[in-house]
Amino acid sequence: MSGAAAAPAPVPRTLHFVMVEDNSIDVELARQELRRGGFDFTSVVVETAEDFIREVTAHRPDLVLADYNLPQWSGMEALDILKREQPGVPLILVTGALGEVTAVECLKSGISDYILKGALARLPVAVRRTLQEQQLQEQRKQTEREKETYLQELKRSNAELEQFAYVASHDLQEPLRMVASYTELLGERYRGKLDPNADKYIGYAMDGAHRMQRLIRDLLAYARVGSTAKLLQPTDASAVLASVLGGMRTTIESNKAEVVFGLLPSVMADESQLGQIFLNLINNAIKFHSDRSPRVEISALADGMTWDFSVKDNGIGMEMENAGRIFEMFQRLHSREDYEGTGIGLAIAKRIVERHGGRIWCESVVGQGSTFHFTLPKQA
Repeated sequence: MSGAAAAPAPVPRTLHFVMVEDNSIDVELARQELRRGGFDFTSVVVETAEDFIREVTAHRPDLVLADYNLPQWSGMEALDILKREQPGVPLILVTGALGEVTAVECLKSGISDYILKGALARLPVAVRRTLQEQQLQEQRKQTEREKETYLQELKRSNAELEQFAYVASHDLQEPLRMVASYTELLGERYRGKLDPNADKYIGYAMDGAHRMQRLIRDLLAYARVGSTAKLLQPTDASAVLASVLGGMRTTIESNKAEVVFGLLPSVMADESQLGQIFLNLINNAIKFHSDRSPRVEISALADGMTWDFSVKDNGIGMEMENAGRIFEMFQRLHSREDYEGTGIGLAIAKRIVERHGGRIWCESVVGQGSTFHFTLPKQA
């Protein structure tokens, strides 16, 4: 079954037309053709600009039928009045003669159609098509208004959610810090002085407090992606990566990891957030290493108006069926006993990339490694 476009709403049963015409015979001929075409309508005839302004202001018409040439004014002047007084109401010219060049200029100016008085049989078809196009335009405008309202509401809701997450996480840190501190004091003072179970329970409490602290810290980082975001500006990706690697020196050396990268481009980015992407992806590449020493290769290729960055590792890899859900909050493919972490790092990277107008994805082979790709806009 083909995907056909939605049919326009039916033309209203009773319509109201304003007819700008000074010839009563032409008026009656037009009315006859409209009745013959199946229209149920009321109509008002006006001859002067003053009467036209008064009529369309008092009663919004469904359609205006205007002669191109009148003794003191023209149908195109009626169009200008209509745009000012009742924007959105369509106008069809009904005229004795109209050159091709003039007809094109009239259509460009905003008339919906034109009919020659010698071919009034076309009038019902032109009116029906014009009204249906008008209904479609109104539907599109209504859809756009609803979309804008929805986007504004979503923006407000997201801002409130970010603020809530930030405040809640921030306020949780102090009591949790107290719990962690006193639990550590208990461990230092009473380790070995109580029964073995007591030492084990204190260890569990300390581990839980520390994991909760890491979780709150990562939740704060996730919330701050929007609340502390800076304007995108030309950013040297090589310099950002060098700074990140400088801060990771201890992690890299303790894991005997090798990080290789060439000259990276300048991109439109938030420097701090670009550094967060590199940090999260490189940390992951080192953490999920195999029996081999970790090796991470970072590069970038031009792709139209964006740069495609890649962070490739030689780690344990994963099944591609899991490549999508690893970017979701709290999604883990391994237990905490095997690999520590909160399961938020890749969600943060995804949110940052999308905030920059890019996308992020992963290609992976079990036992061979993974390559994380993300795109950023080129420097203007």
